[in-house]
Amino acid sequence: MASNATSYKDLTPAANLDQGTLNAMVWRSLNLQASFNYERMQAAGWLWGILPGLEKIHTNNEDLSLSMEHNLEFFNTHPFLVTFVMGIVLSLEQQKADINTIRAVRVAAMGPLGGIGDAIFWFALVPITAGITANLAIAGNIVGPLLYLLIVFGVQMALRFWLMNWSYKLGTSAIGILTKNAKEFTRAASMLGVFIVGALTCNYANINLGMTIPNGESVIDVQGLLNGVLPAALSLAATLGCYVLIKKKNWSATKCILMLLVVGIVGCALGIWAGDYTSLIPVPWHA
Repeated sequence: MASNATSYKDLTPAANLDQGTLNAMVWRSLNLQASFNYERMQAAGWLWGILPGLEKIHTNNEDLSLSMEHNLEFFNTHPFLVTFVMGIVLSLEQQKADINTIRAVRVAAMGPLGGIGDAIFWFALVPITAGITANLAIAGNIVGPLLYLLIVFGVQMALRFWLMNWSYKLGTSAIGILTKNAKEFTRAASMLGVFIVGALTCNYANINLGMTIPNGESVIDVQGLLNGVLPAALSLAATLGCYVLIKKKNWSATKCILMLLVVGIVGCALGIWAGDYTSLIPVPWHA
């Protein structure tokens, strides 16, 4: 049964947490979604991540139990930015703030991070990095996937460590600083992501027709006509078609991939699509 207590018994502010404890909680934050569920979302992972700090702050076992109890309530935020919330909550716990205040601040801090995190990572960093390193991977260079992992994971971890220390030092004032221009930042990053996805669609979808129309002694290249009107028109049509199926028809991404696979295989067999596929065959098997 949940406790109705609104304050801790020992109200003496605790000593500042050492750097080792802060670092340990950053690494633990990687397990935020390890016990994800639809009742409390990331709550179990959140408590696991913040527990080393709570154990050092609350030397009274009853206070520690109470802190663990309210930190096990519903929690959901962007997993890469969770240390921002951790730092703020730890600062309040250290000052032995009112429990209802800690609850309110935790909810207020976790909310805006979803849009900000999506804009930074899913709309900007990941597609840009993938676009740069995919060329290396396609060329058979092992540096491609390694560089992708290094950049994405490295930026993520650097941000986790920095946010933990920054928000812990600033306390609740960090919320106002982060959310002051959050709407404009999210919109700008989202627009950048749209441009990047458009460029990736043009470069990597690469759909070409192999059909020609007889015209006396010569033939009319249908793909050439399309390129004269709108280059990469078929790539754009395929992308928008998948978007409509996912958004309007509730298709899953897996279903769209399977559909494209079937259309590609059947189209190549019938000569509808054009392309040089010899580069996809391992070198030892070349004639």
